[in-house]
Amino acid sequence: MPAIVLIGAQWGDEGKGKVTDLLGERVQYVVRYQGGNNAGHTVITPDGEKFALHLMPSGVLTPGCVPVIGNGVVVDPKVLLTEIEGLAERGIDTSKLLLSADAHLIMPHHRALDRVVERYLGSARIGTTGRGIGPAYGDKVGRTGIRAQDLLDTGILRKKLEMVLREKNQILVKVYNRKGIDADAVVEEYLGYATRLRPYIADTRRILAEALERDETVLLEGAQATLLDVDHGTYPFVTSSNPTAGGACVGSGVPPTRINQVIGVIKAYTTRVGAGPFPTELFDDNGAHLRKVGVEYGTTTGRERRCGWFDAVVGRYAVRVNGITDLVVTKLDVLSGLDPVPICVGYEIDGERVDDMPMTQTAFHHARPVYEELPGWWEDISKARTEADLPAAARRYIERIEELCGSRVSVVGVGPGREENVIRHALLP
Repeated sequence: MPAIVLIGAQWGDEGKGKVTDLLGERVQYVVRYQGGNNAGHTVITPDGEKFALHLMPSGVLTPGCVPVIGNGVVVDPKVLLTEIEGLAERGIDTSKLLLSADAHLIMPHHRALDRVVERYLGSARIGTTGRGIGPAYGDKVGRTGIRAQDLLDTGILRKKLEMVLREKNQILVKVYNRKGIDADAVVEEYLGYATRLRPYIADTRRILAEALERDETVLLEGAQATLLDVDHGTYPFVTSSNPTAGGACVGSGVPPTRINQVIGVIKAYTTRVGAGPFPTELFDDNGAHLRKVGVEYGTTTGRERRCGWFDAVVGRYAVRVNGITDLVVTKLDVLSGLDPVPICVGYEIDGERVDDMPMTQTAFHHARPVYEELPGWWEDISKARTEADLPAAARRYIERIEELCGSRVSVVGVGPGREENVIRHALLP
């Protein structure tokens, strides 16, 4: 079987975990390929139990599925172990977890620098979670990072840490007037993590290649989303990695010739967390409705999400950049009771109508939405399981999204539960 990529098609929080859960036992491996514990998936099981996952791939909740943390992820060992323990306490088997030996580790100096730099930027801050993700990726690119495999060699761990702290402590102490990081204390702490993480560390590239040769299905699961991609997103208000479909290959070691399906998850409206441009953002009662009914608070941070109408310009862009073959529209039920329901079909920038993503950061900041209003519906659609069960206005709304974005809508989410979906086209044969 080929590999499948699952990505967010907006600014994140679209409901990717639910889609992984929907695919269920037909997937043998679920691979998280980028990001860190600055992201999360919320999954609700059939018995109504809610799980908030941060580093752990959502496949851990599917019996028989192997969850894999790929080489493109930056891992805070303490956070990962806490998550493993929390899942075990709730009866979830985490023994099959695989952690790439090449995944980079988030270290104490990464967290310290993330927090102090963000405070220093003041009103110009990006809105990071302060968990050290950006600095960890910076060290990875700068070739001074520490990887999971380094936990298995005390000498290498100490040598690398002492080398990098010579620079980082100078910055913390002399630039930001903060206390330096003690190398001995960090080595002791991380060797404690090494003992517990050793059984999970593996050559995940080889394991995934062998799984594909056995015709098993590998799902590559991104965190965050298209508009937060460091290359293709609303830079600089982005994450530090590549959540787009191309990043799946780099972050997992699965070659592009193995991928034949890209599933894009997109909300029936739009949200984002943190700073940055957001053309359809609402500051009125409609925005409050979306936030309250949609329970729009961050899985990892608890921060309120900014809410706005559906942006088809963003949708078209995500389809093009990722090569999306199937769209999954989530949270359609949140729009029930709103009439009319606008869709942003283009932007006006300095008096000119544009239908594609602006080329420059300045132009995107100046973009004003051009809306097309569709009739709303009042019915409770949470019991709908077929397209015919949906009100005519809800069906037209989905059809318009399909037309504007240029990709078929295969699944429509009508509630948070695993079964609360309308299946228009099967995601897997």
